[in-house]
Parts: sequence; structure tokens; C-alpha cells
Amino acid sequence: MNNIKINDFQEIVTGRRSIRYYDPSVKISREEIKEILETASLAPSSVNLQPWRFLVIDTPEGKETLAPLARFNQSQVETSAAVIAVFADMNSSDYLDEIYDTAVQKGFMPEDVKNQQVKSIKGFFEVMTTDQLKEMNLIDAGLVSMQLMLAARAHGYDTNPIGGFEKAEIAQAFGLDKDRYYPVMLISIGKAANQGYQSVRLPVDQITEWR
Repeated sequence: MNNIKINDFQEIVTGRRSIRYYDPSVKISREEIKEILETASLAPSSVNLQPWRFLVIDTPEGKETLAPLARFNQSQVETSAAVIAVFADMNSSDYLDEIYDTAVQKGFMPEDVKNQQVKSIKGFFEVMTTDQLKEMNLIDAGLVSMQLMLAARAHGYDTNPIGGFEKAEIAQAFGLDKDRYYPVMLISIGKAANQGYQSVRLPVDQITEWR
């Protein structure tokens, strides 16, 4: 299926809905999902460590494994083209040298700046507690998740962020190290079977203070 991409940012943002029911006949190729994930991964992260990891569940077998873990979100699992599980990699610092060396190779950063920053970041991680690391990673994973949903919308698809699932079980259910990969959310993706519902937002004047 050739999907129509959306280039109007205002339409991407205001047209996004949290969709529970999708057209099950609409499939998304893995190539296109990869494009969406590449766009999502342009999101910012603390010291550019990019701790997000994606598990794309798009096969009948994968969905069968996910279904009992998805609690009250069965319609999204059953009808979506895929469900993307977003994890935070608690060992993301293992990729520090690779990321910064590549930045130097691409001419984005001088070697001396890289050496200084890498030394500083490694020192920072040596004194960071597990809770502090988890909090940092959750913020970064939240940023990539929102960008993923907007990227999907730009490709003409709809999404739904899902927090209600068995977080203690999902990593092991899919053969992942539960101590390393911390589950953040599920994001269903597909073509909406209906328009979904508009939702109310509090006025900016009510949620903003100026000093």
C-alpha cells in the first residue's frame, strides 16, 4: 500500500489521536517502520547516549506473546499493524565511545573536544545512582516516543501510547535481559479504523506562570 505522507506540521500535531481500533487490512512494511524509527531517533537525549531501544512486534507469533501482557489494550494489539515496545537500555553508556568516535569521523566534533567530553561523561556515570540513571533514561525514552508518534503521523499512520501492560514480564517474554532493558511504553501503530476522539487541553494561561 502506498501511504500518503503529511508535510504540514500543524496537521501532524493537531491531527494526532490516540487510536484504539485500526484497519487490520493495512500493513506497514518493515522498511517504512525503520524510516519512522530513524526519524524518531533524531530526538535529543542526555549527553547524546540515545538509551532508547525498540522491539517491533508485527508478527502473529509476537502479538500472541504480547496479548496476555497488554491488559486492557487488546484491541490495539489485535488490529494494529504493529506494536512498538520502547525500552530504556540501562547499559547505554557502553555505546559512549562509539557515538563520540563517529561524531569525530563525520566532522561533527574535534578530537580534543571528544576526549574531554568522554572523560567528563564517564566520570559522571561513575557516581550516578541506578535511580538517577533510570530517571534520565525515562525522560529520554519519553522524548523519542513522542517523536515516534509524530513521525508515524507524518507517514499517514495513527498511534496510541500504552502504559498499561505487564512491565515486569515483557522483557523476558521476548528474550531480553530484564535487568538491562527497562520497559517504558508500548506504541501501537496502524491506520485508524475511525477518526478517534478529540480531547480537551487546559488553557495555556492556566498551566503557565511568568516571572
